[in-house]
Amino acid sequence: MSHSLSSIRSLLLNASYEPMRIVSWQKALILWFQGKVEVLEYHTVFARSVSSSFKLPSVLRLKSYVRNRTTTHVRFCRENVYIRDNYTCQYCGNRFGTKHLTLDHVMPVSREGKKDWYNVVSACRSCNQKKANKTPIEARMPLLKEPKIPAWLPITDFTFGGDEIPIVWKQYLRLSG
Repeated sequence: MSHSLSSIRSLLLNASYEPMRIVSWQKALILWFQGKVEVLEYHTVFARSVSSSFKLPSVLRLKSYVRNRTTTHVRFCRENVYIRDNYTCQYCGNRFGTKHLTLDHVMPVSREGKKDWYNVVSACRSCNQKKANKTPIEARMPLLKEPKIPAWLPITDFTFGGDEIPIVWKQYLRLSG
């Protein structure tokens, strides 16, 4: 297997077109060969065996609806906050890669602010420093949107930095809003 294949992933959708998770290209092929999914989009990359060549699936849709347990609980972590906020500073509205984003506590920790979905947002370094130990109102820096627990996140074990999400996935993902 070439090194370039190791980074190939596939977006798995429920029968309802709801994003469920991201799977390896190997898992995508197994699901396809088992007849459990239909392939909606393909990568431009092929996996080759001695006798066959397969274009790798990029977006798969399950043929039968599966109750998605991941929609009831999304793990709180830095990457998932960035994803929820669409890699966008919640103060200035600019998009950044993960290296240029920080987490900001809306209500500062020093003032009993909690480390949870309702109090933590993505912020660029500049806005985070400008806001400092104040609330958005005190700093005159209103939030773009109220932080809340996301209904779902398609990303479970794969990290994206800003615009690295495959273009063909964007129509299936509701990362903003």
